[in-house]
Amino acid sequence: MRKIFFAIMVVLLLNIGIASAHEHDFGETKQLIDSGISCDKLTDEQLESIGDYYMEQMHPGEAHEMMDQMMGGEGSESLRQVHINMAKRLYCNEYVDGMMGGGMRMGNNMMGSGMMGNYPAYYGYNNFWNMLWLVFLIGAIVLIVWLIYKFTKKREESETPINILQKRYAKGEISKKQFEEMKKELKE
Repeated sequence: MRKIFFAIMVVLLLNIGIASAHEHDFGETKQLIDSGISCDKLTDEQLESIGDYYMEQMHPGEAHEMMDQMMGGEGSESLRQVHINMAKRLYCNEYVDGMMGGGMRMGNNMMGSGMMGNYPAYYGYNNFWNMLWLVFLIGAIVLIVWLIYKFTKKREESETPINILQKRYAKGEISKKQFEEMKKELKE
């Protein structure tokens, strides 16, 4: 029993040690960001640290680790470049041609000119087209509802009592005498 308890404790301590080794200490990086130092005075290592900090803010904890793995894994040049480019874009407000800087591209440019990059510094252009598309959709929906309303109302208007009576007479449901009597009653 003691051996099992001891083995469980060792495994738990190892897991805690591994988890804490993967956690980032961004204290120095946060101070660097708060200092407002200009980008031309930052080294690539500092930019990488700032980019890593921003990545952690956007994708905290395990999600950050998964993103790092998608970008090439800890210590890879591609991940380093992603962090540097992220810092240049978010901290320095520089336009970066794709978050990968033209480097690693995965199927259909998903990581290069698609999902992670080639976005303009000004997003208003895309918002304009999105708003135009939204106005078009709302207009189309209003038009369809109006057309449905118009045609159903027209059908209701054509279903007057006299029209119904004429249809019944035409089908032979009522005789000519009944038709004339009912018609007189409806006109009164």
